[in-house]
Amino acid sequence: MKLLRYGEAGSERPGLLDADGTIRDLSAHVTDIAGKALDPASLETLSKLDPKSLPAVSGNPRIGACVAGTGKFICIGLNYSDHAAETGATVPPEPIIFMKASSAIVGPNDDVLIPRGSVKTDWEVELGVVIGRKAKYVTEAEALDYVAGYCVAHDVSERAFQAERQGQWTKGKSCDTFGPIGPWLVTKDEVKDPQNIPMWLKVNGKTMQNGSTKTMVYGVAYLVSYLSQFMSLHPGDIISTGTPPGVGLGMKPPVFLKPGDVVELGIEGLGMQKQTFKADE
Repeated sequence: MKLLRYGEAGSERPGLLDADGTIRDLSAHVTDIAGKALDPASLETLSKLDPKSLPAVSGNPRIGACVAGTGKFICIGLNYSDHAAETGATVPPEPIIFMKASSAIVGPNDDVLIPRGSVKTDWEVELGVVIGRKAKYVTEAEALDYVAGYCVAHDVSERAFQAERQGQWTKGKSCDTFGPIGPWLVTKDEVKDPQNIPMWLKVNGKTMQNGSTKTMVYGVAYLVSYLSQFMSLHPGDIISTGTPPGVGLGMKPPVFLKPGDVVELGIEGLGMQKQTFKADE
């Protein structure tokens, strides 16, 4: 299934994208794409619904973030061998973990605000992993049983805030609107192999990133298991698994985003995003 949330920000309703690309309303069956709705039993119940029996949504509504109630937005740094190489970094012996504030989450096509004082706002297309049920001390072999599905995640980053200021990376990753997710939460049954999915990103129509999850250093199952050794993962938590090469920081000379730039990105089978970057007044 492709699950989604549609409507004005703060008033989104749950929906499902049918095989014809029509949005169908799920409000009679779940209150939101969040919490218990992400449990395997709930997803199984939803999968048995006939999409044509659900009300069709008319018009062209705004698409919101594909999951609500996210308690933790966990990101993995330098998790693609070819991206680490372009930044001159060494592949880490263990996953680099940092947090992105959940307040950064927006819809896949919402405007992204370049924060005050920013000089190095950058792009990163990433595979997002959405947790479906509580995971604690899980093994790598069983880790995918705790995954509800996958989505496109855009880990927008302010590199000067991230690396040139004191402290951790979080402040360069958590600015308002720096976490577009969606358009869909694609349930894991539709993703045959999360470690072999093409992904891409364009800036003003020019391809900047053209990679695949197959160059991940630490795969999805490993990451879910690894993180669960340190913290419980809860339904709606998102793991953003790293980016392939082609970020602005890695260009020679580096290239960063400015107001008016348009970024498009996508992952095969998971949909596309499109954002216009604007100055945060």
